[in-house]
Amino acid sequence: MGPERSEPLPVSYVLPLAARQSQARALTGYLARLSRTVDEVIVVDGSPGAVFEAHGAAWARNVRHLRPDARTTNGKVGGVMTGVRMARNEAVIVADDDVRYRRSNLARMEALLHDHAVVRPQNVFHPLPWHARWDSARSLLNRLAGGDWPGTLGVRRSVLLEAGGYSGEVLFENLELVRTVCAAGGREAVPLDLFVARRPPETGHFVSQRVRQAYDEWARPARFAAQLALLPAALFAARRHPAWLAVVAAAAVVVAEAGRRRGGGVGVFPATSARWAPAWLGGRAVTSWLALGARLALGGVRYRSGRLKHAATPRRALAGAVRNRQLAGPEPARPLWTASGERAPRGAVGRSGPPGGLHEPDADRPPKSRGEPLPPDFA
Repeated sequence: MGPERSEPLPVSYVLPLAARQSQARALTGYLARLSRTVDEVIVVDGSPGAVFEAHGAAWARNVRHLRPDARTTNGKVGGVMTGVRMARNEAVIVADDDVRYRRSNLARMEALLHDHAVVRPQNVFHPLPWHARWDSARSLLNRLAGGDWPGTLGVRRSVLLEAGGYSGEVLFENLELVRTVCAAGGREAVPLDLFVARRPPETGHFVSQRVRQAYDEWARPARFAAQLALLPAALFAARRHPAWLAVVAAAAVVVAEAGRRRGGGVGVFPATSARWAPAWLGGRAVTSWLALGARLALGGVRYRSGRLKHAATPRRALAGAVRNRQLAGPEPARPLWTASGERAPRGAVGRSGPPGGLHEPDADRPPKSRGEPLPPDFA
């Protein structure tokens, strides 16, 4: 007899996606493993028609493959809210397409969602090209300042829906989601010892995100002010007391190493990770000023084909907005697609089906086999 297969976890896994080229090769194996590990996998796919069809053909047996049913400036939010509304489980895990969960990670997330409304785990890059090592230093520093911001969150479906969803007109969408859930009375968990793998971006994509990620700190003014102060402080020290630069760099390494030692990070982050902290701080010292210039001169930072001015809604304003939405009930979503398959106008209100209708393979798929063991990386 082979090993007994574990029951699927009572979790809905939501993956918002908008790809210009097919991601079938990169994601098919992972989605197949997920479908045997959790109760439901939902891919909300805003990709162009041919790419959408290729994804549907590759994933038909393993996922619910949907079009987003609402348009938002930050398109990821529309995809997330479509998936959350369609989910059949209270525990929902939202993840970018570069995140790779193991079964133990998923089980821990589901357990934490019994007592918390939103869970923010720790992403760890694998593999580790130079720019992933650079960005890992950011994670180590954040582990001493409230936790890192990963490409995945766990959320209780009922709490997010009762809050009326979260804004799709901001840049720092994960922070907006967490703030919205907390404003609705939910509790947040930040388990520093829950490590979830993440594939690093291509080098060019990483470089293109530097200013945008610095712009996120407009949502946290004290941090943004401190990061803006880095560059003038470094220039002053270089002119008056150059040795202070070495002292500050050494201090940054010490602080990052302290973050590495929290929550079992020593067993996950390489010993050299903390040494990249001075480089990360130097990059942020420059990109913070570019983010400031983008706000003052351009009215916001570029996001896809437009610009976003606001990084996130301030907590006080969000608390009032959530209360008002809870009293008024959820607003109708603006459709992204009409029933005929045409892209809907921006002013349209209500919901309609995507081209060809929602791709819902559940009705005609065979029952999940209970005899097939999980792959080793999901054990």
